[in-house]
Amino acid sequence: MTRYTSATDQDRREMLAAIGLGSIEDLFADVPQSVRLERPLAIPDGMAEQDVYDHLAGLAARNRHCEEEVSFLGAGMYDHYVPALVDSIVQRSEFLTPYTPYQPEISQGGLQAMFEFQTAISELTGLPVANASLYEGPSSVASAGYLALLENRRTRFVASRGVHPHSRQALATYGRGYGTTLEETPLDERGATDVDALAAAVDDDTAAVFVQQPNFLGTVEDMGPLVEAARRTGALVVCAVDPMTLGVLQPPGAFGVDIAVGEGQPLGNRLDFGGPSFGFFAAQERFIRKMPGRIAGETVDADGRRGFVLTLQTREQHIRREKATHNICTSQALNALAGVIYLSWLGRRGVVELGELMLQRTDYARESLKVDPINTGPVVREFAVHVPDLDALFERARAAGVNPGYRLGRDYPEYGDGLLVAITERRTRADIDRLAELVARSREGVAA
Repeated sequence: MTRYTSATDQDRREMLAAIGLGSIEDLFADVPQSVRLERPLAIPDGMAEQDVYDHLAGLAARNRHCEEEVSFLGAGMYDHYVPALVDSIVQRSEFLTPYTPYQPEISQGGLQAMFEFQTAISELTGLPVANASLYEGPSSVASAGYLALLENRRTRFVASRGVHPHSRQALATYGRGYGTTLEETPLDERGATDVDALAAAVDDDTAAVFVQQPNFLGTVEDMGPLVEAARRTGALVVCAVDPMTLGVLQPPGAFGVDIAVGEGQPLGNRLDFGGPSFGFFAAQERFIRKMPGRIAGETVDADGRRGFVLTLQTREQHIRREKATHNICTSQALNALAGVIYLSWLGRRGVVELGELMLQRTDYARESLKVDPINTGPVVREFAVHVPDLDALFERARAAGVNPGYRLGRDYPEYGDGLLVAITERRTRADIDRLAELVARSREGVAA
């Protein structure tokens, strides 16, 4: 437990005197007036401890989780079943409490877990190298953008609007620091990336092109033409991918993409009110020295026994700052460990069977809702539909203990009546029938 004891006025005077300053204001003399608030913070009066507890308890009670409702909410994070095996292993003290394994001689278990994770991600994505994980999906996308800049020194990014909105926001935010611009290309009438528009946006100054498979609307993209359009001028191709679909879809490496990244939460990590989770990053071998984060390697010791080491570490703490390619301090190793345990539990056949199950139930759900689709092409686990009165649907669904999905209008104004529905193995046919009934009743209300 962290303890905090506030500084007194006397403490402040003594500290200022020790560094030769006369006032707190002198500490901030170099901060321009144009960025100063110039007024006190709007902080409410203090509360008694019991009142604070009651206030926070009231806020917490407003949350609802997937054990309390039937959730069709996805949009990047999904309600998958997490087997007890995952908690049983990640809660072992050897994994739960150690810090970063800088000393390989005492961290063989942690390093092996990293190595096994990298191997699993490499096999899933069809790319030869993977790192030991990153923060989460969006920052992995942004890190791929930085690798592209290091590789070709160009100043433009092109991203399909099918890429997750949070990933595009992260890429734009990172890009401002890099001095780059981001151009977004539209989706077509099928809810897929407009190949012609993307091809027209790519020029000789494009560092990387970003696509997502399946895209944010759930549409399975035709990757071949997209990769071909991006490669015309030598831009790198970055594909954000849902790992849970790779049992039924071709991996990004099969299309020759340069970098595959993604959100790892569906792999053995619960929703946990939005985090923590982990990101994964895989690439062609020629980029291995520009990849972010850490890479664990396999070797043998002096006695010929199998062992593991941190082979590459690219953040500024480990190498000269101007040579660093990354500054994120953690690889979310415990979450990534949960991911590789989950994949080991599923096995090769299990990944395929789970993908097939999602395909079947998603198809059943699309047919059952009987509303106009936004994406008319193939989908795997998520699909978008037009619902005439979303407010009425959400109100009725909330009362019935159902979360019907994600309002697309929050990120796509053109789909103001759009609903993104996610299916996992936890959503049964009975759950889907329940949602279909709620949608039907909402439609009847609009018609009346």
